[in-house]
Amino acid sequence: MSTPPSPPAPFVDLTSQARSVARLAEGVREDQLDASTPCPDYAVRHLLGHLVSLSVAFRDAARRELGPTTDTSPGSSLPELPADWRVALPGALAEMAEAWRDPAAWEGETRAGGVPLPGAVAGLVAVDELVVHGWDLARATGQEYAPDEAALRASEALLTPVEDPAADPTEQSVTEDPAAEDPAAKDSAAKDSEDSAGDPAGDASSGAGLFGPPVPVPDGAPLLDRVIGLSGRDPGWRA
Repeated sequence: MSTPPSPPAPFVDLTSQARSVARLAEGVREDQLDASTPCPDYAVRHLLGHLVSLSVAFRDAARRELGPTTDTSPGSSLPELPADWRVALPGALAEMAEAWRDPAAWEGETRAGGVPLPGAVAGLVAVDELVVHGWDLARATGQEYAPDEAALRASEALLTPVEDPAADPTEQSVTEDPAAEDPAAKDSAAKDSEDSAGDPAGDASSGAGLFGPPVPVPDGAPLLDRVIGLSGRDPGWRA
């Protein structure tokens, strides 16, 4: 069997991060399914259901198999947890990661949650979904969490606000972000992520994180805390 080609930089291989989330899901106990999570209105069962549906949606978005899975916004109701989720979720995560290993997935246009997105932006949103919701699941169930470094940095690049060139430079913070080569695409991700991701945590409007208004973190905070703060979550949240 031939080895599939690796996507060219700066594209991200989702395999390690998908496996990390699958391991977290495996560690969830049945008595934790109704526990609260950092996602407003989501219990652990809803978060797991959301992970199943988003994995399928972004898998199909990568494959350009556009239809109900890519065109339906999951934000209209709480996600349902399939009875076979312990098998369905790791399988969907693996298929999603494999689909985004195809360089063609990062090119052209696709859809997620009914929102048209450039392939490269959809891929980064998929990465960010796994990073942030992996943290959600770990915190909600009391598990250790060590996300993939490349995925974590891709999330930081996606979530870091793009400077307004019309603003007073003395009032702007300088962001050295070599991965953010396309501010327009990045703005598109920030604007449309709420619909494509189906996350109920807030409106990703201008100046807000993908899941809600950014939460300030101390200078020198770990990269994971900074990313979680940029996503609109409190890094100190505990179940």
